[in-house]
Amino acid sequence: MWTELVSEQRKRLLAVVGDDLWGIELLRFAIQQAVAELAGLGGMVHLGTPGYGGGLRLAVTSGLPRAFTQQWERIDGTGSLAPARAFRDGAFVRAPMASLADGMPEDGATASWPPDSAEAGSWSWPVGTAMAAVPILGPGGPIGTLSIVTVSPHEPSAGQQAFLDTLGRWAGERLNKSAAPPPGSALTEWQEQPADSQPQDPQAVGTWDWDIRTGDVIWNDAMLTVLGLDQNAFDGRIETWTGAIHPEDLPWVLYDMDEAIRTGRLHSTEYRVCRPDGTSGWVRVRGEMVHDENGEPARMVGTLWNVTKTHDVLQTIIEPPSRNAERASVELASHIRQLTKALAEAVTVRDVVDASADHILPLFGASGLVLAFLEGDHLRPVGSTGYPKEYIDQLARMPASWGLPIAGVLREHTPIFISSLEECIERYPMTADLPVVGGKQAWAFLPLIASGRPVGSCVVSFTDPREFTDEERNLLTALTGLVAQAMERARLYDREHTRAKELQRGLLPRELPSLPAITAAARYLPAGMDMEVGGDWYDVISLSADRVAIVIGDVMGHGVSEAVTMGRLRTAVRTLADLELSPDELLSHLNDLVSELGDDFYATCLYMVYDPTNRSCALGRAGHPPPAVVHPDGSVHFPDADPNSPLGAATPPFDTVEMELPEGSLLVLYTDGLVESSILDIDQGMANLATALSGTISGVLPKHQEHAAASDATKLECAECLESLCDNLISILLPRQGTADDAALLVVRTHALPGEDMASWPLPEHPKAAGEAREHIRAQLSAWDLDELSMTTELLASELVGNVIRHAKGPIHLRLLRSNVLTCEVSDGSLTTPRIRRAAETDEGGRGLQLVAAIAHRWGTRYTGTGKCIWTEQPLRAAVPAPFTEADGLDLLDLFDDE
Repeated sequence: MWTELVSEQRKRLLAVVGDDLWGIELLRFAIQQAVAELAGLGGMVHLGTPGYGGGLRLAVTSGLPRAFTQQWERIDGTGSLAPARAFRDGAFVRAPMASLADGMPEDGATASWPPDSAEAGSWSWPVGTAMAAVPILGPGGPIGTLSIVTVSPHEPSAGQQAFLDTLGRWAGERLNKSAAPPPGSALTEWQEQPADSQPQDPQAVGTWDWDIRTGDVIWNDAMLTVLGLDQNAFDGRIETWTGAIHPEDLPWVLYDMDEAIRTGRLHSTEYRVCRPDGTSGWVRVRGEMVHDENGEPARMVGTLWNVTKTHDVLQTIIEPPSRNAERASVELASHIRQLTKALAEAVTVRDVVDASADHILPLFGASGLVLAFLEGDHLRPVGSTGYPKEYIDQLARMPASWGLPIAGVLREHTPIFISSLEECIERYPMTADLPVVGGKQAWAFLPLIASGRPVGSCVVSFTDPREFTDEERNLLTALTGLVAQAMERARLYDREHTRAKELQRGLLPRELPSLPAITAAARYLPAGMDMEVGGDWYDVISLSADRVAIVIGDVMGHGVSEAVTMGRLRTAVRTLADLELSPDELLSHLNDLVSELGDDFYATCLYMVYDPTNRSCALGRAGHPPPAVVHPDGSVHFPDADPNSPLGAATPPFDTVEMELPEGSLLVLYTDGLVESSILDIDQGMANLATALSGTISGVLPKHQEHAAASDATKLECAECLESLCDNLISILLPRQGTADDAALLVVRTHALPGEDMASWPLPEHPKAAGEAREHIRAQLSAWDLDELSMTTELLASELVGNVIRHAKGPIHLRLLRSNVLTCEVSDGSLTTPRIRRAAETDEGGRGLQLVAAIAHRWGTRYTGTGKCIWTEQPLRAAVPAPFTEADGLDLLDLFDDE
């Protein structure tokens, strides 16, 4: 019932405001009504292109992202897209569209498809999404189309299709009536004196010759001057001419040109033009058709001249009839145009609230607005204006079951109009104190209904008592239908956007680990509010022997799928890093993973491994900008390394760069969003980064102190300084208004492991090596005051050395490292990887690595340049874990023969 009521109010709205709308605003209003009727996500209006090709040109959009609509700016009139078919057949068409790419079939795509930007390709639509199109009918047939993107898997009902057909005819009729300059903009017949109908200076007349089959136009210099175009930059295309026409005049000008071609009549009109220098003016255009030998239209030739001064003078002396009524009608149409435009551009719920407050309240002279959602038994105000905070808080606490009119309209699906405070108290005595707190005297309580179900309530209130006329009631009901559609779309956007942001935050590190070898700080900055989530990511991974993997990457494009891909890559990197792979091997595996995702997925990545025992750093990158390396003296440089191609497009092997970093060096990793934009190339952006680092580094970082990693206080101070450095770099490099791409920044300060915290010894390739290893360990741990770890460490080393003697080959080395853990390493010259196996009860061996896994906190194997290294880690100051006792340990040690 409510759906039929809204449709009726919508039809009445056409009659009320139709005569006052023209041009772009007429089309914007029409597509708003079409989207509201089908409860769509948004819509587009295309107009037929006069002359060659029979194509369609995008004129108006509503509620759809730019990344989507830019691919629909021109449509081949002979293609299979829904708008093209509706234009050709002159009838309603609906076609499914699984995704943006699927929404542009190959046979209907223009030369601009596929999109150049990854962002456009990242848009995806729910299953069942379709595009419905209906022709805009003029006297001679279709002149354009209304297209609506819907999420319903079902065909529109017969009633909905009938309304769309009516709307298409209505828009065509109104556009036909406005196929002359809008009211007050053109000269009436009695005002056009012969002396004024032609320019006084023949040299100022522009002449043109348009080939309607090819779209080529030949102009003289005078016409270029009138339109403000540079002769050297003029491309001789009809699109350049129509692109200079004022957007509000363009629809009826295109219509008039098309009618002149179709009927052969004189094309004579007057309209506004927008020049490249920002100025505007009025021009008078006359053109006649020239036919070929077969009588078919071939060319249009004519003249154009500037009539701005004449138009301005005449406007000052014209007194239109019924001045007051016309002014009121114009103001009404203006408010509605502005409201429909603002709601079409609204993305978030806050945008809808602002648009409603800015355009509905002045239209009725109202002073207050509340928009609320019904959640369970309570109303949740999502936006208000003209009310004190205590009123909104009290409204939110009241159960809907108390008989509040703002909740009652949702139950009954019927508006409630209250003209005075006394009437409100009489009708709703249980909440009599609420309107007093609000300070209003009259209210219009309106349900927000979208797709036949209530989504919320709208309250328009007035400071003084007020009787609502039938016209005001009808207009308020119809306008809130537009608000409801915009609110539902915005709520869906807010919900999905919040989920996407939460997903992205969950996939990025919650906090960076505190490690002995580095101190790190990071920032992630999403793109502007109108953008989707991105795929920038970073991570810091602890490896064996206090080594650290530092990684940053960027999945190309924006959207939930890119964020999910980012999470998959981050997980894959952590898994591969645990295998102790070199940068080139790790990037090769990542490249295989991204390649398997499909041809449309690409990512860049920078992977570094820092070794604090010798201050070496190995890095590899796949299409990613190089890190900035800041030495302790403040100098900045970027390692000269081959960037390779992005993951998904690269061909291994990947190049690796080795370098040695002085103690206290800084590594600054970043994504391209920090240093590159549409107006800034990456080379200049990297130079800006180097300048920013040089200018801020001395005032942010503490002076170098030997063995700074050993002091917790020093590391805390360093961490705070790195946080400040990140903030300074962001404020210097990124504009305050946001960026078109997300950006990630990871700043790392390196700490070398002091020499007194390292000890290593060569061991003989003989069974007595286990005994020597135990002696070395016992003496070194005593010197380090770690005697409580001596027994377990000796046991671990004995087992590892014994494995080397039995199953590998030399040379054999033992190394101990002391940091926040005690690391024991045994290396040899074999590439055979040890593995744990399940030993049978009668087996004499096979239990050694099970023992190692049970005693050590972590253990593993990594390959080196000369063989492999088996390592174990134990927390410092930790007791020997159960079930092993000291006696158990001594008995186990006795099993090894030192001879």
